[in-house]
Amino acid sequence: MKFTTLVSATALAVASTAFVGAAQARDQVQVAGSSTVLPYASIVAEAFGENTDFPTPVVESGGSSAGLKRFCEGVGENTIDVANASRKIREKEIKACAEAGVKDIIEVRIGYDGIVFASQKDGPAFTAFEPVDVFNALGAKVLKDGQIVDNPYNTWAEFNSELPDVDIAAFIPGTKHGTREVFEEKVLAVGCEESGALKAMMDSGMSEDDAEDACIAVRRDGKSVDIDGDYTETLARIDTNPNGIGVFGLAFYENNTDKLKVATMNGIAPSTESIASGEYPVSRPLYFYVKKAHIGVIPGLKEYAQFFIADEIAGPQGPLAQYGLVSDPELAAVQASVNNEETMK
Repeated sequence: MKFTTLVSATALAVASTAFVGAAQARDQVQVAGSSTVLPYASIVAEAFGENTDFPTPVVESGGSSAGLKRFCEGVGENTIDVANASRKIREKEIKACAEAGVKDIIEVRIGYDGIVFASQKDGPAFTAFEPVDVFNALGAKVLKDGQIVDNPYNTWAEFNSELPDVDIAAFIPGTKHGTREVFEEKVLAVGCEESGALKAMMDSGMSEDDAEDACIAVRRDGKSVDIDGDYTETLARIDTNPNGIGVFGLAFYENNTDKLKVATMNGIAPSTESIASGEYPVSRPLYFYVKKAHIGVIPGLKEYAQFFIADEIAGPQGPLAQYGLVSDPELAAVQASVNNEETMK
């Protein structure tokens, strides 16, 4: 991968950067937030340090909410410059930021990610998946005969005759993984509502918050297994279970099509195109947020943001795409927004 253009642009930026204030407190960009964005940000930070005259940014995890909370603590050398997020910043967070003096925020969409369901290449075909099927298979409590009950299902065909009549065996991301969040929000929660279970739970007297928590709780009888390792561990589990189905990132699946067979969701096959367009339902945009007030004060902050979304990094042929990020089809517009330091309205 070539960074010549980026390095040249950065050298010019170094020469022209004007620092504000009497003293320069630190010379490293500080980043925190989403564990989903963390691998991408770490790749970018390392490449930025190696290919520019700026120090390697410090990148921490902690989750989207925790990162945005730190981001909104105020402006100054003792606060972070960038918050990574696997969701858009919320109105209450924007308000908290403003109250602490963080009034000019630059939103940067870096691309999209998606999760796919895949089984053994020679195993059963899951071509009729909908979120309600995953919820009925894996939910701790489900709606059956008008009642909320402990999950009684043993095979997929028990609740959907179009699915394979094989034992339920699912290997899903553990709770430490960012992928778990999109799995819960885009699959389990949606399936719970579509099945009528959410309404039934609330009708039985549960609060909305408690019912939503119950919707994303998974059964603990061995049919749903949390995988705390990476996708290679999930693949190993599927290798030893011909009826198993696992949750993977799109890029991992595409690199293992000789071993895996992908499932559709709502009739849509996962692909770069269907994820980027939002047509594939288990996908989402990823972001990071920049304090405009720190640009020109913290060396390399704007340059880091520009580097992150450069074609050579976040484009379809860049290293982030190789790791699994779906390149933003509107990347040029995002680049222009960062170049012009456009803030959220």
